[in-house]
Amino acid sequence: MDSNSSGAHTLPFAFWQHDQNDLENEIDHEPSAELTIERIDTCLEENGLNHRTEKFELMSTSNAKAKPSQLVVRRGEEFLVKLICSRPVNLKTDAISLVLAVDPIASEWISHGHGTVVYLILQTGDNNEEEDSDWSAKLRSMQVNEDGLTELLVAIRTSPNASVSRWTLTINVKSEGVEESNSYQLDQPFYLLFNAWCEEDPVYLEDEDQRREYVLEDMTMIWKGNERSFYPRKWKLGQYEENILDCALWLLGDVARLSATYRGNPVKVCRALSGVVNSNDNYGVVTGNWSGSYGDGTAPTAWTGSVKILQEYYRTESPVRYGQCWVFAGVLATLCRALGLPCRIVTNFSSAHDTEASLTVDVYLDEEGNVMRNFSRDSIWNYHVWNEVWLKRPDLGTAAYDGWQVIDGTPQEFSDGTYKLGPAPVVAVRKGLVNVLYDCDFVFAEVNADKVFWRYRGPGRALKLIQKDTAGIGQFISTKAIGVDEREDITASYKCGEQSSEAKLTMLRALKLGQSCLTKHYLKQVKIEDRSSIKHEGRDVEFELELNDRVLVGEAFNIVLRVRNVSPDEPHTVSGRIHLNHILYTGKNIKTITSHPFTVAVEPSGEEVIEVPVAFDDYYEPGMDEAIFKVTSFATIEGADYEYFSQEDYSLRKPDVQLELSGTPLLRSSLKVKATFYNPLPIPITAGSFQIECSGLCKSLTIPIEFVDARDKCEVTFLIRPSFKGSTQLSAKFQSNELSDIEGSLNFEVEEREENNTLHEVLFFS
Repeated sequence: MDSNSSGAHTLPFAFWQHDQNDLENEIDHEPSAELTIERIDTCLEENGLNHRTEKFELMSTSNAKAKPSQLVVRRGEEFLVKLICSRPVNLKTDAISLVLAVDPIASEWISHGHGTVVYLILQTGDNNEEEDSDWSAKLRSMQVNEDGLTELLVAIRTSPNASVSRWTLTINVKSEGVEESNSYQLDQPFYLLFNAWCEEDPVYLEDEDQRREYVLEDMTMIWKGNERSFYPRKWKLGQYEENILDCALWLLGDVARLSATYRGNPVKVCRALSGVVNSNDNYGVVTGNWSGSYGDGTAPTAWTGSVKILQEYYRTESPVRYGQCWVFAGVLATLCRALGLPCRIVTNFSSAHDTEASLTVDVYLDEEGNVMRNFSRDSIWNYHVWNEVWLKRPDLGTAAYDGWQVIDGTPQEFSDGTYKLGPAPVVAVRKGLVNVLYDCDFVFAEVNADKVFWRYRGPGRALKLIQKDTAGIGQFISTKAIGVDEREDITASYKCGEQSSEAKLTMLRALKLGQSCLTKHYLKQVKIEDRSSIKHEGRDVEFELELNDRVLVGEAFNIVLRVRNVSPDEPHTVSGRIHLNHILYTGKNIKTITSHPFTVAVEPSGEEVIEVPVAFDDYYEPGMDEAIFKVTSFATIEGADYEYFSQEDYSLRKPDVQLELSGTPLLRSSLKVKATFYNPLPIPITAGSFQIECSGLCKSLTIPIEFVDARDKCEVTFLIRPSFKGSTQLSAKFQSNELSDIEGSLNFEVEEREENNTLHEVLFFS
């Protein structure tokens, strides 16, 4: 604490006002010596519990901590400070005032008009002349401690719209008969966060379970896969850990250049965060890479949480390599929860990337059924991961758009000249209001675009509409359920029931509001009132594609196409081709594995089966992140104006890591854990590693694995020391060049132990 600091803000003595209450009887009215403040106590324990910030590493008072503790509180409610004074306060002769100011970044102007400096008089009674103000400072109690010093307990209330920043606190004291006032400044700035518990804060959430899940929980789950087969992955958010909150504020101020004046506005904060998570605009946290080559960085599938990423970025001030959509979403969720914004991670399966803002995804095929990739940049991702934040939208002029808003750390198109997306009200997306700010048109297409297949028959010939899929985009939209490691399906919050009359009207509304010339062309070409499949002749022949979703990576599999002739008296000849392509989850083609032509004669009421075997050596490549494929089947029926076309995403399963505890979990006591998995590959695994994450203030643990033989078992044991009592989450991910992104997780309860000795080791293995 600096006394008489040259940079301190002061108030003239005339600003001091006396309030009368019961405290007056306890205060000496006789002339006294000069009043001085010996120390300012930020009441870390009490404030931490009251503001639910006790888990922040900044609040830790551990003796092993290298840095001094700093106060973290949420705006819109009181926090306590204790002023340790040389003597009791005399109301008639002593004046105490407080100045709270945003700790500015370089060249930033701080002023009262911008709401970044606040002057307060310490009130000592019930007669509050500043009740109209969102800010106040009140004397709660005064007592003499065992050292003979007087302790003043002061409650400071901050505005529910205050800047979410680091703030300085200066105490000005003026005693009668003393020519100049003394100023005392808190050693370290304190941190002010958004407050989902404060009704006046635009991020207020009414439900306590939701607040605990979307603000306080430091581990979550992210769903990956495809609409046929999806699975969760644990992600450690780690918003409480060292440098994470500092990094979040640094990103807002120094990187996004969002001034302190606007850092209390959650709409502007979310928009800024969406832009700085990615490095698309030559700044930001993570560099995206979908090439499959990650030798100069970390493979996206190897990350188990946000902490290492943000700590590295904060240390180096350079983008971290590499990330894909779930990594961006995980980092963005960490930043939001660190700042107090309610946030959850959302996965959309069969997610459209509409590059032309036409609200359609157009696929062009040649005579052989091959996709003509140069005709359109539109794509369909197996899945895409983004975030939702809960907040009010006063900028839209109505409360109708309050609630969950989409923001995306993997923005795929420009928004106001830079790569960012949102906040887009989910309710506006559901209603097809694609003109609502921000970027509702892109989100609507992601979950509700029509997928249109065209047959290209050469120059000068009209495109032929083969098929129109109005229900395939936007499937099983998922987020982690509240309080449990289960999936909550939130598809209904984004879109109406497929093929319902409401869905048809919503699509029509969106198309009419769309600005793209392609949208207008689509409206002319297709009767929007009938969003069912195109009717054709030749329906005597039916096709059924069979794929086994239980196959593990490392095993062979078959593609089976059944061709049935439902006519009782007419034979049919069917010709076609089955393609199998190895793809990225974004839909980008890596290579063609097989292209199998066929011609079969199908007798009346008969069935023919085309089977394409695929061996391990056909599809496997060392270093392949995920075994994801696209199965395309195309067929024509001789003598019928009907063409069959089908595209299915298909992926192979991976084994799970099994975790087993040995003993009862006790706070800060060693607990043995065993991790086991089986290598499903017909080749050995070399130079792999486990990455272990645990909720709470635990360091991550890396366990190297030198060799696992083909079809053999891998087993390791390690110790953890839980940092917090109560519900705790543990995850283990195995990564190697031969087999990657396999994981297991375990939830357990940690109990208090009788002797609570401080242990500095957090995680280690044996």
